[in-house]
Amino acid sequence: MGYVGRFAPSPTGPLHAGSVVAALGSWLDARAHGGRWLVRIEDVDTPRCPPGTDRVVLGQLSALGLLPDEPPIWQTQRTAHYEDALNRLVAAGQAFACACTRKQLMAAQGPRERHGELVYPGTCRPENGGLRGQAARAWRLRVPGGELHWQDRALGPQGQDVAREVGDFVLKRADGLWAYQLAVVVDDGAQGVSHVVRGADLADNTPRQILLQRALGLPQPQYLHLPLVLADDGQKLSKQNGAAAVDLQDPLAALQAAGRVLGLPALPAQALPEWLAQAARAWPLRPKDNPPL
Repeated sequence: MGYVGRFAPSPTGPLHAGSVVAALGSWLDARAHGGRWLVRIEDVDTPRCPPGTDRVVLGQLSALGLLPDEPPIWQTQRTAHYEDALNRLVAAGQAFACACTRKQLMAAQGPRERHGELVYPGTCRPENGGLRGQAARAWRLRVPGGELHWQDRALGPQGQDVAREVGDFVLKRADGLWAYQLAVVVDDGAQGVSHVVRGADLADNTPRQILLQRALGLPQPQYLHLPLVLADDGQKLSKQNGAAAVDLQDPLAALQAAGRVLGLPALPAQALPEWLAQAARAWPLRPKDNPPL
């Protein structure tokens, strides 16, 4: 089927400098491989997605010249697919209902590092007594033990023991919303995504997604995690810490700034389409025998 890449923003706010790096990097990798580039609006966490922000994001991408090869899709239109995937996992004994509250899990784990993972201890696994007459709050994937290894195109060999460091993770939340991990895996599989290119802050999601791909019988994409844009305090630039929307009065300047983060050389182009074409040819991870589209 060839190369299929994607940019999958959550419309919790306009694109900022960091998300432009992710968008440009994924677009360049697709173009450099002669592949297709898709856009998926990951609005499954509806309370965090202000109405109309999805259209703002799509308008920003258009202003930057980053146009998808197919019409975008929205996760909120795909809930039946997530329900089907969960039903399959439950039927296969790979997912189970959980009655635990966050407060109970925090009490069970005890002290942890700031921002550290809240590891699920297996409380509601069927072999541990299941729900014990309590109402189901969430659904979790049964995570096998052992180290999971994968190769990242930028970060190199990676590994994680998901059972020890994360535990059985949530597929459907207590508030009835679908968890990011399930939605992204189902959608990548449905869209035939062969290469995932995204920010390095999402690298630790990869092992969970690989486990879900295996459980659902889906192919594993190749992964490439890009450098992050940092705020003045050294933290990742994000909407949560007040990152400003990217200034699109000069779209070429915005792309050039993103290109510097991605390690591109200075390019002589003065027009947007010309710069993008030059950038695809200069992409460091371009196959030497495959000219970009």
